[in-house]
Amino acid sequence: MSKITYDYMEDYIRNLIPDRKGILKDIEDFARENGVPIVQKETGVFLEFMVSMKKPLRILELGTAVGFSSILMYEASGTNPDIVTIERDEKMIELAKLNLNKFNLSEKINIEEGDCLEILEKLQEPFDLIFMDAGKGHYNHFLPHCLRLLKEDGIIIADNVLFRGMVACDDLVKRRKITIVKRMRTYLDLVTHDENLITTVIPMGDGIAVTKRR
Repeated sequence: MSKITYDYMEDYIRNLIPDRKGILKDIEDFARENGVPIVQKETGVFLEFMVSMKKPLRILELGTAVGFSSILMYEASGTNPDIVTIERDEKMIELAKLNLNKFNLSEKINIEEGDCLEILEKLQEPFDLIFMDAGKGHYNHFLPHCLRLLKEDGIIIADNVLFRGMVACDDLVKRRKITIVKRMRTYLDLVTHDENLITTVIPMGDGIAVTKRR
C-alpha cells in the first residue's frame, strides 16, 4: 500500500475503478508484472480526468517508462495533441516505442532520449500540460524549466510527491531515501509558497501535486 491513506480507503477507491481493456490493459499488466514504474490505478484515472478537462494541444511528460501514461493522456485528451516525453533508460525506450506503434502514435508522441534535465534545458516551445513522473529527487531542479515552458494557463501535475508517506512523516523515512525526501519537500515548499502559483496536494496514489499560475 502507498502508506499515505488508510488501506481500506485505498482498496475501496481502487475497486471502484473498472479494469482497462484491450492493448492498454496488456501494457498495464506487463508493467505491474515486471515492476515497471507506471502510474497507480487511481492516479491514471485522475490524469485522464485532468487531461480531458484541460484539453491540451501540447503535453510534456517527464518519465516515459513503457509509454502507458503518454498513451493514456493522448486517448483522454480528445484534441489529437502533440506529446513530448523524456526517458533515459534504453530498455524502457525500446518497449515504449513498440507500445506507441500498437496505437499508431509514433508521429504524435515523440520520445526524447537522454537525461531529463539536459533535455529540459534545450526545449523552447510552450506546453499546455506538464506531467512530472521522473527522477523524484530532482523535481525541484526540473521546476524552473517546467515553469519556463508552461503556458500562462498551463498545469503541472507531479506524481509521487508524498513518496510512500515519507515526505509527510519522518518516522517513515528510510535512511537511503533521505535525500529524495528532502528534495521532494523542497519541491512542495517551492510550489506551495510561491505567491505566483497555486498548488493543491492530493493524498491519492503516491501523492499528486497540481500547480498552476494565479
